[in-house]
Amino acid sequence: MAEFAEFENQDAIRFTWNSWPSSKIETSKCIVPLAAVYTPLRSIPDKPPLPYPPLRCKSCRALLNPFVVVDFHGKIWVCSFCFQRNHFPPHYHSVSENNLPPELFPMYSTLEYSLPVEQSLPPVFLFVLDTCLIEEELRFLKMALTQAIELLPEHALVGIITFGAQVHAHEIGFADIPKTYVFRGSKELTKETILDHLGLSATRSAFQKRAQSGAIPAGREGIDYSSISRFLLPASECEFTLTTLLDELQKDGWPVQPDQRPMRCTGMALSIAAGLLAACVPGTGARIMAFVGGPCTEGPGMIVSKDFSEPIRSHKDLDKDAVPHYHKAVKFYQGLAKQLVNQGHVLDLFACSLDQVGVAEMKVIVERSGGLVVLAESFGHFVFKESFKRVFEAGDHALGLSFNGTFEVICSKDVKIQGIIGPCASLEKKGVACSDIVVGQGNTTAWKMCGLDRNTSLTIFFDVVPSERSTTAVQSAGWQFFLQFLTYYQHTDGKMRLRATTLTRRWVDSTVNTEELSSGFDQETAAVVIARLVSYKMETEEEFDATRWLDRSLIRLSSRFGDYRKDDPTSFKFNDRFTIFPQFMFNLRRSQFVQVFNNSPDETAYFRMLLNRENVPNSVVMIQPSLISYSFNSPPEPVLLDVASIVADRILLLDAYFSLVIFHGMTIAQWRSMGYQNQSEYQAFAQLLEGPKDDAQLILNERFPVPRLVICDQHASQ
Repeated sequence: MAEFAEFENQDAIRFTWNSWPSSKIETSKCIVPLAAVYTPLRSIPDKPPLPYPPLRCKSCRALLNPFVVVDFHGKIWVCSFCFQRNHFPPHYHSVSENNLPPELFPMYSTLEYSLPVEQSLPPVFLFVLDTCLIEEELRFLKMALTQAIELLPEHALVGIITFGAQVHAHEIGFADIPKTYVFRGSKELTKETILDHLGLSATRSAFQKRAQSGAIPAGREGIDYSSISRFLLPASECEFTLTTLLDELQKDGWPVQPDQRPMRCTGMALSIAAGLLAACVPGTGARIMAFVGGPCTEGPGMIVSKDFSEPIRSHKDLDKDAVPHYHKAVKFYQGLAKQLVNQGHVLDLFACSLDQVGVAEMKVIVERSGGLVVLAESFGHFVFKESFKRVFEAGDHALGLSFNGTFEVICSKDVKIQGIIGPCASLEKKGVACSDIVVGQGNTTAWKMCGLDRNTSLTIFFDVVPSERSTTAVQSAGWQFFLQFLTYYQHTDGKMRLRATTLTRRWVDSTVNTEELSSGFDQETAAVVIARLVSYKMETEEEFDATRWLDRSLIRLSSRFGDYRKDDPTSFKFNDRFTIFPQFMFNLRRSQFVQVFNNSPDETAYFRMLLNRENVPNSVVMIQPSLISYSFNSPPEPVLLDVASIVADRILLLDAYFSLVIFHGMTIAQWRSMGYQNQSEYQAFAQLLEGPKDDAQLILNERFPVPRLVICDQHASQ
């Protein structure tokens, strides 16, 4: 699998099959879908962005790439996708075999263009705070936000909305005279009504003068700068105002009866936040950061009533369809998701509560807008505090948050696109490359990615639909086919960029020999794709038996690619490319993605959202945790996920992605309790204790959300 990891390092992509069958029938016999996991913004070292716009094919709009055929004498290049002949423009006049532009170098299959724009666009952060919290939780949240405001870029635009039984939109443009617009949480309002109440309907003449100076991005037609600056201001201008507002912020004053939940209008608050951004910064990268500490009990998006006599929905209730509020809430968030996607804005959700808060209902809006999600027990918990701080950190461990992206796939004519599973939304750009089979966000060749970072990954599903002429050519010549992935997005520096990845793979005739097909099987990627596909099917197909489907898929794969004698189980043998795949399936069957027992709908939605957005190595750890052993006798080494790996003189580091566990054997724990690590003659023991802590810290620094860290001893209480 080392060569597949190398592909990922170069082009940020991994395929389930790196050689594709040349017919639709043979494709169906592969069992594992033809799919790719692509990370659009993975860092590409030593490849600075090109400071000029790309050269496109005049027919299919594909970009110039290393696989085109070039006539240097005639200054013509032939598109590898549609075979259209294109002339090089005048500024490419010096191109020759000895003077190639970067686009034609083989190692530049992935490159990035820095596109010219009139002005850099500042990032926009609109904080939406739940005030129906106990005093301690509210204090933790205010401390976290105060620290975050200090980390914001000075030019970033910031605003704040608070909500409880009512929604409060705070004006921050006039520090001396605080002003708040109050909306009733029980009544659903249209976007136009919200804007009218906020007073965002003035003429645009004064705004246009200020917008030309580059101080703030242009709002929608008819909105002037003075209206926008009441709610959104650069961080450098409003830091004191925001800090003062947070200091004075009090718990929601609406009375709560002992047998009732607080009146919390989460859906209405998000609707007002979306409407405010629609008026002020349409088409500009903006994030709504919602901090929620309990379930919505009022207005649109309600998931449970105020009375404690009504329990919050469970998986059993969902199976029985005994959920009076669920479908209505999901429909509301679907509409809000469509609005955010049209505006190019993101919803980030930070849910911190011992109870459910409605993550299952809000999953659609977070995923389609490409938002971040963090689920923790408290706003004072390590997971929330460290994860939230990471959002604004700069340097090597920065998330690299980018905004307002568009993703497009161009492919050879015999390849069709079934759809995408991941944090994106369809732009409904239909064409000949769309397959009749739809998986996830399908029937399109372009998708909106309102928010993306350096780990955001998409799973693209493909279909093979060869024409009669191309099938004959493929079988006789083993031709190549091509794929191009285009990601247009607003970089963290405010400039617009375009990243292009162009790849080629070969057709194989698997009816004659399966060895060439098997040699290109990537079992890690296959396990991740199967996990995402089964999670998707569990959410969208009624009466879907996930365990049975996984078992039957593995049986069919074994029958197709295994080597065995009929009626002799001991003779079965898998090709080396498939040996670990059954182990992945065994762990997937038992994982939280398939087995929902002992998990709430919120937790299941959270796990699946992270599975759908992470890269292959991280997703593999979610499916099959890694276990590393530390001992005096050998360097750190992976060991089996088995009780036999527990030894008294050994330390184990378990990485289950959502949690990290450092487990000390009984002897190690006793020596540590006696303080041997503090004595100079036992420095080796001190180093042994520090080894797993250092490795765990590396994981904590790289991963988002930050996993829970547990340090425990054999036969101890934890």
